Amino acid sequence: MVAAVFHLPALEETPPADQPAAVPASPRPKAEQPSAPQVSPPPSARRPWPAALTRALAGACGLALLVGIWGLLTREGGTFPTPRATFDAAAALFADPFYRNGPNDQGIGWNVLNSLQRVGLGFGLAALVGIPLGFALGSSRWLAAMFAPLIALLRPVSPLAWLPIGLLVFKSANPAAIWTIFICSIWPMIINTAVGVQRIPQDYLNVARVLDLPGWTVLTRILLPATLPYVLTGVRLSVGTAWLVIVAAEMLTGGVGIGFWVWDEWNNLNVQHILVAIFVIGFVGLALEALLVRLASAFTYDEVRS
Repeated sequence: MVAAVFHLPALEETPPADQPAAVPASPRPKAEQPSAPQVSPPPSARRPWPAALTRALAGACGLALLVGIWGLLTREGGTFPTPRATFDAAAALFADPFYRNGPNDQGIGWNVLNSLQRVGLGFGLAALVGIPLGFALGSSRWLAAMFAPLIALLRPVSPLAWLPIGLLVFKSANPAAIWTIFICSIWPMIINTAVGVQRIPQDYLNVARVLDLPGWTVLTRILLPATLPYVLTGVRLSVGTAWLVIVAAEMLTGGVGIGFWVWDEWNNLNVQHILVAIFVIGFVGLALEALLVRLASAFTYDEVRS
């Protein structure tokens, strides 16, 4: 006779009624890992100053340093005006900058506008000629080799050396000044545009050949977008050169313009107005530079910036 053995589950023993039930032991809490000490960042790291505010503050300190040195050098008197006298002269000039008392007696505002008009004409002609010529030189090694000696020879020539040629050819002061701006501001646009065309990746042009794209499509879809940052850099340099040239050209040609106005004030021994004109020329050039830098940065890619 075989006995069947059944494994029954173990029965839990219930404690007697007068004995309290055993409380199960709670698990031992794990030892907490010590946390790294938190170091509070310095106040400058928590609230950094905006970059624009930092640059503005640094520029204001530079101007204050210039005025302070100027004031120290002129505190003993002399022929050179003090900052206070120059500021009073500037306040009188800008109280009515657009007056007209005759063809040769006009406010400083009209003189600046006439100079900007000449700069715009000379610079515009230089852009119409220089940018296409730069594309041609960048696309053809033979043309680049042919024009390289001419550019290297003519680019360093002083603006004042070109002015008599303009007077001889055009027989008039205003076209001669525009010619001088044109010939002096064309070189940066030619050089930068040619460099931009030469740095176009060859893969772009190979794809254009495989797809058999027409020349106009290659120009508008490949060459122009790829070279635009370089072209705008050349434009920025050319505008600075044109504004620099016009002051010297107007001193010799006469007429209405900021350069002639400076020379006329020197003939009147009005040094305060000359200093005011220097600051006006600088601020106008700074505004043109800032405008074109902002325009160029909008079309400049990361690989070009680096």
